[in-house]
This record gives sequence, structure tokens and C-alpha cells, in this order.
Amino acid sequence: MIIKQISILIGNKMGRLAEVTEIIADNNINMSALTLAETPDNGVLRIIVDEPDKVEKILKQNNMTLSVSNVLSVCIDDTPGGLAKILRILADNNINIKYLYVFVSKQDSGKAYAVLRVKKEDAGRAAEILKKAGYNSNEQ
Repeated sequence: MIIKQISILIGNKMGRLAEVTEIIADNNINMSALTLAETPDNGVLRIIVDEPDKVEKILKQNNMTLSVSNVLSVCIDDTPGGLAKILRILADNNINIKYLYVFVSKQDSGKAYAVLRVKKEDAGRAAEILKKAGYNSNEQ
């Protein structure tokens, strides 16, 4: 399934991550996943939220630099090799992964979700390939 991810440039400044997450929490928006990557000058916070359009608006009102992109969300078994299976399917179909992160679902026991960023032009094809292989965003 293709979902929206928000990427926020937060800089390498003490307390900035706390500030961003507090703004989201103060607006009663749930984050289901996040990852933080660093560069020498900046941090890039990537989040999956239940109301991405609202978060985009709120963060822009708070003068934050961000972008919204489509990513794949795939439900996998939370077992050894669960992630390797979908990565092999994508590799065999010449889909290159730019980055990914995985989180465990508290609602779906034994399941995890992989969030994958592929080339924009490959997203639809990758989602279809995984769907045909029996994967989707809700269950495997």
C-alpha cells in the first residue's frame, strides 16, 4: 500500500526533536513510525502519522522545512526472514530501495510493517508486485 510520509529537516540543535514531537502530540496526532537520520549539518526526521495533511499544515505554520512523499507500507511476518522475503521479491523485479525502516505493530501480534522508499516511478509497480505475491498493508 502506498502511504504518505513526512520528512522534516530538524537540524542538529538540542531539543529540536522534542519540539517537533510535542507539536504533533499537542495536536492529538498519533505517530505510528519514525526514523531519524543525521548528516553533518542536519537531522532528517521521517514520520508516519494518522493525519499527514494536518501534520503538514501544522508544521509549516511552525516554520518547519518539510516534504511529503509516497512510500510503501508492507505487512510482514515478525519472524526471521520476514523482511528478506519481500526484499528478494523486489530485487528479483529490479526495484531498488532507497531506504527502509521497520516497526512492530502492537495491534497485529506477530506482524511488523516495513516502510520502503523506492523511485517514484517504481512505487506503483512495487506495490502491485508485492500484492500479487500475497503482501499488503493490512495482513500477509
